[in-house]
Amino acid sequence: MQIELGSFYARLGAIGLIMALGFLLGKLKLISNKTNRELANLLLTVFMPASLFMAFPSSYDENLFNLFLSGLGAGAVVMLILIILAKIIFNKSWMKGELINESQFALIFNNATFLGYPIVVGTFGPSGILAYCGFIIAFNIALFSYGIWLFERKITPKLFLNILLNPNIIAVILGMILFIFNFNLPNFIMDAVGYVGNATTPLSLICIGYMLSEAKLIKVFKKWRLMLTAIIQLALGPLVTWGLLSILQFPAEVIAVCTLIQALPTATSLGLFAIKYGGNATESSELVTISTIFSIFTMPLMVFLLLSSNL
Repeated sequence: MQIELGSFYARLGAIGLIMALGFLLGKLKLISNKTNRELANLLLTVFMPASLFMAFPSSYDENLFNLFLSGLGAGAVVMLILIILAKIIFNKSWMKGELINESQFALIFNNATFLGYPIVVGTFGPSGILAYCGFIIAFNIALFSYGIWLFERKITPKLFLNILLNPNIIAVILGMILFIFNFNLPNFIMDAVGYVGNATTPLSLICIGYMLSEAKLIKVFKKWRLMLTAIIQLALGPLVTWGLLSILQFPAEVIAVCTLIQALPTATSLGLFAIKYGGNATESSELVTISTIFSIFTMPLMVFLLLSSNL
């Protein structure tokens, strides 16, 4: 799979401008913390599912379906390996009980939803989106099971219910069924869903920009554990993904998509999970901020890796 470097940087520039808009709206107090949380909830339950549903072509294509399955398989492999690595790396011997759960979460789960979708769409097009849809199923299953367990440390029926009723997983499965059986919904329905899905990219980037506007950067950059965690996440995630999927001989498109996704900053949901399930909400949000800022410099290095590996 070829990555056009000029187009990629142009896409990053556009993404940066929309994030800057969210930052400005936050500084001008035109967006409140409550508004941002409500918007994030709408993104996860309405806008993002609509965009994932629309990612599937209107007619069946075996090659694209195989890319979807490969993305699903690659996602499962990557999630499992990162869970193991997180437990090994972030342990009590050096963390001393501080931010262990949050740091493990940060390594395993990145911003594959809010930031991953617009970058994959702009960089890889239809084939990349199908691989992304497969990956996002594995990602969401891990996020709403193991991600919650990291904080609660207990297995409940609600944990499994969260997976079964996750709107993003439901949307991908429905889109896949219609794709396989060549069933097309009426145009007015598809148009409506498409309009809703198209709002995913700008709204998600505005949310991230707002989060950056709330961070006290001078204070944040003095916390070495957060800095080190962000560096480990941004470097180890994509390198392990690229190496592992290359050894297992996954399709080049899937390797490229998954590696780029793993180069993204820590998931914004880390702060939300910490608040909801009893973690350190303040430092979780600060970790997301540091990771997002550092990714501006590390993501181009990962793209160079993809290009030099002739994917």
